[in-house]
Amino acid sequence: MLNYLKIFLMSMIPIVELRGAVIYSQYLELPILTSYVICIIGNLLPMPFVYLFARKILVWGQDKNIIGPAFRFLYNKGESAGAKLTAKAGRWGTFLALVLFVGIPLPGTGAWTGTLAASILDMGIKHTAGAVTLGVIIAGVIMMTAGVAGFSLL
Repeated sequence: MLNYLKIFLMSMIPIVELRGAVIYSQYLELPILTSYVICIIGNLLPMPFVYLFARKILVWGQDKNIIGPAFRFLYNKGESAGAKLTAKAGRWGTFLALVLFVGIPLPGTGAWTGTLAASILDMGIKHTAGAVTLGVIIAGVIMMTAGVAGFSLL
């Protein structure tokens, strides 16, 4: 039970997320499907909070002395990239781009970053939730396959 709590909490941590937690679950020799479901839930749990508050925090921090330049940069970079993507891809193209961004397990991508981007893009919570959930499921399948294959070779 404690090991399940470990992977649940680990999947909530930015950068590590589900990708690290699924692999760690195989190190702990936990059942893969149970671990997969627990990691998905853990990875998705912080997403409404990120969506609802990240943009507000970036806007709030823009006029602060120390953090202002970084917050302005992040907000403006996100706004301009989002506008370009939406102009080129349209609404459903943006949805698919977010699914792939979250789903392909590369450094710097994932549910936290994807939700932050969607928040800045004003994608809407329903589209964001759908895209991020699909992306997390895809990333989980990829990591689950890698975890089982990697640990069966040892």
